[in-house]
This record gives sequence, structure tokens and C-alpha cells, in this order.
Amino acid sequence: MRSRLLAISKNEEFRELLKRRKKSNKYVVIFFGHLENKTKSKLNISFVTKKKIGNAVKRNKIKRRLRNIMNEALKKVSINLKYSYLVIAKPTMLNNEFKIIRETLFQDFEKIK
Repeated sequence: MRSRLLAISKNEEFRELLKRRKKSNKYVVIFFGHLENKTKSKLNISFVTKKKIGNAVKRNKIKRRLRNIMNEALKKVSINLKYSYLVIAKPTMLNNEFKIIRETLFQDFEKIK
């Protein structure tokens, strides 16, 4: 099965999303808003982990977790595909259980309309 996630790649798009609305919790900060020229059939989302979090292995683990959570969220939660999302991870993601992180993110994406 092909993923329905599409990464944001241009620097201008990242800068534009950082000026838009945001929602944060213990694990991530989610920036979201409308971007021009984006497809509405896929979820436009990018995951960012800062170098302060740890080495490449730890950062990639966080990104894998986030991708997995978002693929599940597309099936279970009503996510607004009109928005583009930028998810910035916090260091607390490494020390907590996957289930707790998943439920928290599901709740946040439900609140974003």
C-alpha cells in the first residue's frame, strides 16, 4: 500500500507555515495552514527533529514513529487535507511509550479544523 503522506520540500513553504497557526503539546509542536499549489488528495506534512534531541539514530526513530502515527491517523481520525502541516518533535518523545504519544497526537489532530 502506498503512503498518502506527501512531504513539504521548499524552504518558502516551511517559512510560510511557521507564520500560520500552531498547536502544541508535550511531545510536538504542530504548525498548520493553507498553502497554495498543494494537492488535496494527499496529506502534506513534514517532520522536523532538531539536533539537540540526539544523534541521527534517535532523530530517525522519532521521525519513523511520527510517520507511523500519521499513517494510522489518516485511517482513524478525520484530518483536514486542505491544510499543510509541519510537525516539530520535542525531546520528550524519546522517553515515552508509543501508545501515549499516538493518543495525544490523535486528539490534537481531531481538534484542528
